[in-house]
Amino acid sequence: MLLGDKLSKLRKENNYTQEQLADMLEVSRQAISKWENGTAYPETDKLLKISEIFDCSLDYLLKDKGSRDKEVSGAISPSGKIFISSFDNKSIVNCQKVTCTTVAVALKDEPKYILYGIDSISFWGEHNTLLGWYESLDKIEQEIKEIMEAISRGEPSYKLKYAADIEYTGIFKQPKLKKHI
Repeated sequence: MLLGDKLSKLRKENNYTQEQLADMLEVSRQAISKWENGTAYPETDKLLKISEIFDCSLDYLLKDKGSRDKEVSGAISPSGKIFISSFDNKSIVNCQKVTCTTVAVALKDEPKYILYGIDSISFWGEHNTLLGWYESLDKIEQEIKEIMEAISRGEPSYKLKYAADIEYTGIFKQPKLKKHI
């Protein structure tokens, strides 16, 4: 069962509307809808809050299998942050959350998703750094899941495993998937 399915099930079991859950998590009702239908993924702090609201473990939320009971031995990194190297190893970001977006118009040989690391949030908004490009939703979801697991184990750093191998081409430096022979 995917995160969205589990979130929908937990919400309904507890007789919450999407609006009520959105208020508890301080997000829009549309965000809850996107999480439940799998078109978006909650940030780290929201996953932790969901775990608290429904009294379930992160393992239950993020893994295909797992107990709904809270994990007693699990540890969150003291800072709530984790260092992640970008896909090109040119940046190391001390992330307090990660977020993904869909590329609006991706051509045949272009990656479809982007993973960003958020290192700070201020009055002016979030400061983010591109961490990686992804070919499929499955790969970016797996990456986020493993980042969450690394944070819950208290690991200080994480190396991307599922980012696409890309090269920049054309006048506008469009990312293209590298072809391996």
